[in-house]
Amino acid sequence: MEHERAVTRAWVLHPDLKSDHSRRPAEPALAEAIALADALAELQVVGADVVRLPKAHAGMLFGKGKIEELRQKFEADEVELVLVDGPVSPVQQRNLEKAWGVKLLDRTGLILEIFSDRARTKEGVLQVEMAALSYQRTRLVRAWTHLERQRGGLGFVGGPGETQIEADRRAIDDQLVRLRRQLDKVVKTRTLHRAARAKVPYPIVALVGYTNAGKSTLFNRLTGADVMAKDMLFATLDPTMRSVVLPDGPEIILSDTVGFISDLPTELVAAFRATLEEVLGADLICHVRDISHGESEAQARDVMDILTSLGIDEDRPLIEIWNKIDLLTPEAQEAMRARAARDETRFAISAVTGEGIDDLLAAIADILVGVKTTETLTLPFSQGKKRAWLFAQDIVQDEAQGEDGFDITVRWSARQKQDFERL
Repeated sequence: MEHERAVTRAWVLHPDLKSDHSRRPAEPALAEAIALADALAELQVVGADVVRLPKAHAGMLFGKGKIEELRQKFEADEVELVLVDGPVSPVQQRNLEKAWGVKLLDRTGLILEIFSDRARTKEGVLQVEMAALSYQRTRLVRAWTHLERQRGGLGFVGGPGETQIEADRRAIDDQLVRLRRQLDKVVKTRTLHRAARAKVPYPIVALVGYTNAGKSTLFNRLTGADVMAKDMLFATLDPTMRSVVLPDGPEIILSDTVGFISDLPTELVAAFRATLEEVLGADLICHVRDISHGESEAQARDVMDILTSLGIDEDRPLIEIWNKIDLLTPEAQEAMRARAARDETRFAISAVTGEGIDDLLAAIADILVGVKTTETLTLPFSQGKKRAWLFAQDIVQDEAQGEDGFDITVRWSARQKQDFERL
């Protein structure tokens, strides 16, 4: 049984830098950062601020006046941990921790902490450890010496122990080599599993999307699986696969993947590439979007950027699933349904109420089976093998025996027709 972790009082800051021309709108970015913090059970977010800055100060990130103003807030609210939604250099981290008398985590550190909390499979755990070590390696210059390593997880947020991290770069590099060897073994095993699956003629459908878009809820509705589905960022960290028989369609393997997020730290993109390998092998990609979210368009762009960076080609069939339609006003729901209806690759649904699911499944079946056509074939009596194959495929609609052979009416896909012609 796990020991209950002490709750740490945390404050979230989103630096809004005027000098950063690619910056996201500040309020939604802060809301996302708070949601990230809420994904850790042992954190209690007691306050949050957007800090507007002309540019980052080299040694301290913020100006002296702002640092003092925030120090008074943190002291009054007994804050123990400050989460900065953005990159913080080791020097800035050390100086701010000294000025405020608190621990500090930047965005990468926070996401790593969540990942360490959520990873369940051997591969997920190894990937998180490697990402954490790569991150720590950049922070060894006196900046990380105070962090304890007593509690479970990666130990960024806190723990009861007094021991210090005394590992130097060589120790970290040795550990990285060991982890990489272990990960290679795990990935090879996964490749064998994938090769075994490739022999099963089931198409793979991958659910991808921004974190918290409702992928796991949809996965559960389609498969009846009990995958963790909470209104929480990064609820799923390991791909889960289940077979689903589509109505009037083939049996498919459905894959639920880790949620994407904007500004995902580079250490994590590399570490979690293997987690997204299922997407690379998918016959169809379903991009699940939270259509009720104010930043839905920006989130969709982030997801497509990551898919492109993974090497997903443009020819791969991809459909957009506009989820959480039940959270919109009745007028907005109607407008969304009308917009989706004009494009055969978009579907407005609610994974919670089940609205639109039947149409979605029918479309998936059509894409994977190919649009079926009806044809009548004439086979001479000598071609009994071909006739037997047609019946084995369960595509014969009607058969009449004539003087020279059989007139057989079939309803088949382009793929089945090709297979028949190769016989």
